[in-house]
Amino acid sequence: MNRLLTLITLWSLNALVLAAEPVRIGSRRELLVDEGLVERMAGRAELRLHAPTPREVAFETNEAWEGNSTNYVTVFQDGDKYRMYYRGSHFSYLGGKDRPNTRDVYCYAESSDGIRWTKPELALFDWNGSKQNNIVWDGVGSHAFVPFRDTNPHCSADAKYKALGVGGKTHGLYAFKSADAIHWELMHPEPVITKGAFDSQNLAFWDSERGEYREYHRDFREGRDIRTSSSQDFRKWTEPEFLSYSAIVDPGRRDERNPADVKDPVAEKYPSGRVSELYTNQIAPYYRAPHLLLGFPTRYIDRGWTESVKALPRYEYRQARAKDSRREGTALTDGMFMVSRDREQFSVWPESFLRPGLRTRDSWFYGDAYQNWGLVETRPDIDDAPPELSLYVTERTMQETGGVLRRYSLRIDGFVSLHAPLVGGELVTRPLTFTGNQLSLNVSTSAAGSVRVEIQDAGGQLLPGFAMADCQDVYGDDLDRTVVWSGNSDLAKLAGVPVRLRIEVKDADLYSFQFCTRP
Repeated sequence: MNRLLTLITLWSLNALVLAAEPVRIGSRRELLVDEGLVERMAGRAELRLHAPTPREVAFETNEAWEGNSTNYVTVFQDGDKYRMYYRGSHFSYLGGKDRPNTRDVYCYAESSDGIRWTKPELALFDWNGSKQNNIVWDGVGSHAFVPFRDTNPHCSADAKYKALGVGGKTHGLYAFKSADAIHWELMHPEPVITKGAFDSQNLAFWDSERGEYREYHRDFREGRDIRTSSSQDFRKWTEPEFLSYSAIVDPGRRDERNPADVKDPVAEKYPSGRVSELYTNQIAPYYRAPHLLLGFPTRYIDRGWTESVKALPRYEYRQARAKDSRREGTALTDGMFMVSRDREQFSVWPESFLRPGLRTRDSWFYGDAYQNWGLVETRPDIDDAPPELSLYVTERTMQETGGVLRRYSLRIDGFVSLHAPLVGGELVTRPLTFTGNQLSLNVSTSAAGSVRVEIQDAGGQLLPGFAMADCQDVYGDDLDRTVVWSGNSDLAKLAGVPVRLRIEVKDADLYSFQFCTRP
């Protein structure tokens, strides 16, 4: 018994030591997208999920080889060029009365600004006797062909671009390479990953934080779910494992509730912790904070033939779609948001990041509101504003005509913010260490609002000169605002020392912060 008590005591002490270990953030940018750095929140403060703003139609997929099944879209910026890859195929629910069914091919578009897109004539593959088309790949892997630019510093010139593709005689994901992002070839005649369902947009990238390739693909576990594996050479992959999840249901308020009184409907419905069935995953390192993987999965949900279905767009066509499979008429899709710090455990926001919207015709069908894989910076609609993020979303999916891709925009880092009304609220971080001499905020306030920051030691005692009362009000709207205490912004003497940040917000949104080195 004494030995058992001793072991329990040692385990408890170890747990306390680990809990007190400061998070080493160095000079990396930290986004307020999860509870990773949150110790507690108080007042009216909350972590608020933001939604992107719909903009113009990027283009319609109305060519004979394009069709209505434009769901698996990839976009990335490559130097001064934006590249887009999207599936072309058509499926008729009307027995071909609209247009005939066509096979899966992959198409290519490009842009100089991410807003106006063109479809170059590539002359690579034949379509009905002509090569006058923008088909970039036709063959094995063309059901879902997902390229990326390989940033591995040891990548060979002939494999500067890589891709995973699904669709072929042998079940699995095939590996591809290209020197120019246009001309592609198989790296191996057989699939390199075979454990999974793969009937979705399966993707991979070079993970600079881990020094390895990482992939995410579709499988089934209590419905549609996601597996991941890694590789050093893009050919041999580790055994794929399912992701694990936790729902962000009440972030930062662990100390204000009795766990016995909190019922978790997510855990009851999905023992794995997943919020919904997830169709695509759209996971990638965030370019301004690559230690964070951001995912924009498509939620799949089927609520049956309810009264509300009758009020959704085009009820008669919805019935026609459901003739052979009910879900074609009753299932719905929208966009979600999730984040991971370790590549396998994801914090999921249960609410939608991307709603189908106030529409009467071209949305609210199964297959609509699929977000592309990849975020890019584009110019803003307002002349004197900074760049913004753009993403591209499907509309008019599986209807009689071709599909539509619409651009959406979002503030840089603007996925989630620490928000409070004018009465105020605050967040206290876990202990952390940093490098640098200044603290910069991505922040937005009203004319009456403000953000202030207090710096405390690891035990929560304020540090002289950096109290809340010493901090000058931060107000305005800025991606990079330096915090000043009594005329002083120099934090060099605190670099490497475990500290906590106590952040007060009033009618304001704080999206990210970063310790940096400046003259």
